[in-house]
Amino acid sequence: MEKRKAPIFTLSIVAIIVGVALYKQFDFKTLQFQKPALSMVYAITFLFAVYVLIRNWGKK
Repeated sequence: MEKRKAPIFTLSIVAIIVGVALYKQFDFKTLQFQKPALSMVYAITFLFAVYVLIRNWGKK
């Protein structure tokens, strides 16, 4: 049981950090990202973390 909690906790922290970083990269005046390539990496990582969290949440 403890084995399953560690990846979920880790991915939760990753999703929060990357989500905040992605939010900070977005310029609301021009509706564009400051660094598009880095923002794409952030978005892929964020979506992967959220996908894994939702998939594991559905199995409970």
